[in-house]
Amino acid sequence: MKAIIVTDQAAGKAGMKLSERPEPTAAINDVVVRIHASGWVGTELEWPSTWTDRRGRDRTPSIPGHELAGVVTALGYGTTGLSVGQRVLGLADWYRDGTLAEYVAIEARNLAPLPDDVDFTVATSLPISGLTAWQGLFQHGRLKAGQRVLAHGAAGAVGTMVTQLAREAGAHVIGTGRAADRQKALDFGAHEFVDLDNDTLEDIGAVDLVFDVIGGDIGKRSAGLVGAGGRLVSAVGPAEVPRNGVAIDFVVEADRAQLNEIVQRVRDGRLRTNIGSNAPLDDAIAAFNATTRSSGKTVIHVRP
Repeated sequence: MKAIIVTDQAAGKAGMKLSERPEPTAAINDVVVRIHASGWVGTELEWPSTWTDRRGRDRTPSIPGHELAGVVTALGYGTTGLSVGQRVLGLADWYRDGTLAEYVAIEARNLAPLPDDVDFTVATSLPISGLTAWQGLFQHGRLKAGQRVLAHGAAGAVGTMVTQLAREAGAHVIGTGRAADRQKALDFGAHEFVDLDNDTLEDIGAVDLVFDVIGGDIGKRSAGLVGAGGRLVSAVGPAEVPRNGVAIDFVVEADRAQLNEIVQRVRDGRLRTNIGSNAPLDDAIAAFNATTRSSGKTVIHVRP
């Protein structure tokens, strides 16, 4: 099968290659999925799991990419809940070969059924962005109606999901980003927007929940905005602890029930996807090395 592989961490995206790899087989509780569309996160080559297994041993050549939409082609021993020929979407394990390939072997529990009326391209943009937003807001952020939410990177793939889900839950959403992101953030449902280059972040006053996908100085300054009993939730590593609240950093996890909730919101129009760029697998490396900034999800079309 065709797949994108990486072998040299120091080379970064310049070291990515389109190669022929053996088709995977299904282990116990696995399925094999014929991939139609795959998602890509620009920071994947910085993740230790791209290069080593859970014991720290080199596992290259490895296949990056962790979001997928496709069709089940084989079931491993003991696999239940899915069937051959079924359309699915999901989130592949960080420490296993990923989804920038024609096929992937993946634990069945990491997949959710994909209804016929949801396009593969739309579906593959949902697992990381949607689950990150859902888990950050509801599991870790304990969001309640009427709260004020500061959503950093509000025009990005995760930020637009955060904005929509928080607004649907009854929160007042303040989005942040660059000046050029203002209208997009507002179009996705932010009530207010802070231009981090030209506006003063502290002018927004106290908030109940900060959802941070930026970190650094912005993350530290945001901690000072968390009101009594509030939360700072970070998807980019350890966060500054607010004086009167708590900080949580988390790594998104696959969850079938949550994916079902997200897909249903897409189907009934409550949730819109944010796809920034598309490319076929043969042109994926060029797309990853593009010189222009994309504020949405990068989707790779593995099959027409």
